[in-house]
Amino acid sequence: MKKYDVIVVGAGVSGLLAALTLSKHGKKVLVLEKRRHLGGNCNSYMVDGYQVDTGAHAITHLIEGPLKRLMDNYFDFLPVFEDYGHYYVRTENALVKVPSNLKDFVTFDVLPRKDRVLLSQTLTKAFTLSSFGIDLSNQSVYNFMPKNLSKDTYDFVDTISVFLSGKSMKETSADRVLSGSSFVRDSITQEQFDAMIGKLEPKKRQSAESVLASILPYHLHASLQARMTKVTQPFTSLERLATNDVNYSQGYPRKGLKALLNAILSSLPERIVEIKKECEVKSILVQDGKVSGVEADEIYTSDIVIYTGFATELPRLIKDLPSEYVGDLKGIVHSKSLTIWLGLEEEIPEFNYTGSEIWFKDFAYWAMPISNYDPSLAPKDKQLIGFSFVIDENNSEEQELKKAYDTIFRAHPNIEKYIEMKHEQIMIPEKAAVTIDGKFADIRTPVKNLYIAGTDTDKRSMGITRASYSIIELLKILNEDGNLH
Repeated sequence: MKKYDVIVVGAGVSGLLAALTLSKHGKKVLVLEKRRHLGGNCNSYMVDGYQVDTGAHAITHLIEGPLKRLMDNYFDFLPVFEDYGHYYVRTENALVKVPSNLKDFVTFDVLPRKDRVLLSQTLTKAFTLSSFGIDLSNQSVYNFMPKNLSKDTYDFVDTISVFLSGKSMKETSADRVLSGSSFVRDSITQEQFDAMIGKLEPKKRQSAESVLASILPYHLHASLQARMTKVTQPFTSLERLATNDVNYSQGYPRKGLKALLNAILSSLPERIVEIKKECEVKSILVQDGKVSGVEADEIYTSDIVIYTGFATELPRLIKDLPSEYVGDLKGIVHSKSLTIWLGLEEEIPEFNYTGSEIWFKDFAYWAMPISNYDPSLAPKDKQLIGFSFVIDENNSEEQELKKAYDTIFRAHPNIEKYIEMKHEQIMIPEKAAVTIDGKFADIRTPVKNLYIAGTDTDKRSMGITRASYSIIELLKILNEDGNLH
């Protein structure tokens, strides 16, 4: 039996970030991954001369967010991010920038003027309630909406909901739309930051604190507890809602998602982190209510195990978990996505922009011409576009695939004659969809020193950013439990 300080189950981005951060805190870490490839949904590979990512990605909160804090404090090698650009709506006649505030929304003529006025009033109401601390997480977008809007408006709102939660507006909370659209921003607390940097050496800690100082206004940095009062905050926030250009602080990693994966892998201390691929964990071992290791190709022992697979699979690996806990895990909701990558034999004017586009008629997509960020992702003078759909699991994959291609050809009638490469990916983009009734797993489990990390433990933001939030919370909890020393 081999002994480690920490065993990490799963080598997706959450597992690798857990291994990286804990190794920098002096832990000897073993990472076990059942597949041949590392990175999970944070990876890229070649298809007929084109480099495709595992799904279309925009990396969010790069100025002040959790990934930025992890990179500043734990990465030895940093990826380069290209400026994301803008979100657009594609219609049969135009490409229109998605509004980021009420001022822009007034001129958003993709929707009827009457509907824009009603939606503006609804958005203001929801934002005001949220600013005063009213919990909107259990109120659906659909129930918040006026009931006399056009089909196009309902389709547009439903599309935004689907891409923010993986589910329709009837299952998506109003709070999710506000936070996912950056109208309500994720908070930065001193406790979260201290959890991440508290055990680093003084030079690293001073550097991290300077990052905090640079991303917050002085009066907030000087005293995070003295945030805007309940009286002034809603009015300040409403002013932002009305006039501000929301700063998405988003980017796309130059050389694709594998550049971010390679930065993590290159930052792992070689003699402290061991990674075993094609090594599936068969069970997590427990002795006297405390985790003792895992059984895979052999038995590996450790006083700490961090599980980063699907939390819904945990009962299969551990017998005798409390029935109430197992029931909560079963309440985690998944959504399935389809990404179609198209390689075009030449660059076409329809995709001559930086950013992404949304099509909301009938079967919605989110599309990114990623070779516009980095021409090396496609052969010379050619173009690569990814079209992502949230698909209905009640239909066959063949049905959803046909619907997806029909939608692409409806939105871009001339594109078919330029296509020289087609590649399809079907996956679960995040381990838990943010729905009204959907559950999330706690990082702590009923088994002492067994922890869960990943996108089914934190509902903030999406994808890699959400995974990064989960790692910061994991570090905080490990520190509280005395396991970060």
